[in-house]
Amino acid sequence: MKRTTTTDELLAGVRAGDRAALGRALTLVESSRPEHRERAQELLTTLLPDTGAAHRVGITGVPGVGKSTFIEAFGLRLVERGHRVAVLAVDPSSPVSKGSILGDKTRMERLAQSDAAFIRPSPAGGSLGGVARTTRESMLVCEAAGYDMVLVETVGVGQSETAVADMVDLFLLLSLAGAGDELQGIKRGILELADLIAINKADGDNLAAAERARTELASALRILRPAAGDRLNPRVVTCSAVTGAGLDAIHDLIVEHRAQLEASGALGRRRSAQQLRWMWSLVEEGLRTAVRERPELARRIEGLERAVVEGEVAATAAAEEILSAFRVGGRTSSR
Repeated sequence: MKRTTTTDELLAGVRAGDRAALGRALTLVESSRPEHRERAQELLTTLLPDTGAAHRVGITGVPGVGKSTFIEAFGLRLVERGHRVAVLAVDPSSPVSKGSILGDKTRMERLAQSDAAFIRPSPAGGSLGGVARTTRESMLVCEAAGYDMVLVETVGVGQSETAVADMVDLFLLLSLAGAGDELQGIKRGILELADLIAINKADGDNLAAAERARTELASALRILRPAAGDRLNPRVVTCSAVTGAGLDAIHDLIVEHRAQLEASGALGRRRSAQQLRWMWSLVEEGLRTAVRERPELARRIEGLERAVVEGEVAATAAAEEILSAFRVGGRTSSR
């Protein structure tokens, strides 16, 4: 029988940078089993003092923009510059198995072979924002394992990207030139979140178009996104994952952005606010689960959902009935 790794062994392995121990720790963190969640919280609480030093970078873009190709090329460049790189690549989920469909280890084969890199594909499931439910927790474990550059690749399916922007220090939007009006081709909401925009595939015959797109977008952003509070003016650059052009400049801008945030105290304020929002999002998720798991409420919830869909009961009234029943221990009205 296979022996279960103890929490102390996992802690020691993660802190030593052992990739096998890191993989087991992330599997524990991703588990939804109650006994695993308890161990995962113990693990995270103990590792918390070892976190916080890494650059946290979210990377998004529409399908076809070349996210995985960019991340592999950029990750290899980061390794060359002495970084240890963790990639949390959130894949679309299979509707049958609920597992990852694409598997970024196969899409980033060269980076996966590097001893200084660690790639973790995770199914997004139904999580809003194109990130897995436990991405934040996984990020902390990778930091404790000594990875100083954590890249979070989102699904990029057009959902709100607020979730990933709210867990990283810098939000990088990959875009393309030549796909029509650049401003119309990018959702306004993402433009408001991005700290850095990179026009990818700036090579060959597309180089001139990419540079025009960069100039136009940079000019438009000065109007759309004036600096406010702790938010800095977004930068717009061109790059090519094929030729490597612009990758060093992106690294330098990430480092510069982090230095500016630290100098102003904004990094600490941003991360503290992110932690509070994360806490409340977990509370809300836990309450939804608790409501649905009440056996005395389950059948009534089904009826209320059906009544709302059929227009027999207002959503507000149904929600209030569920909440009232939950508050008083599962008793529902006679309706």
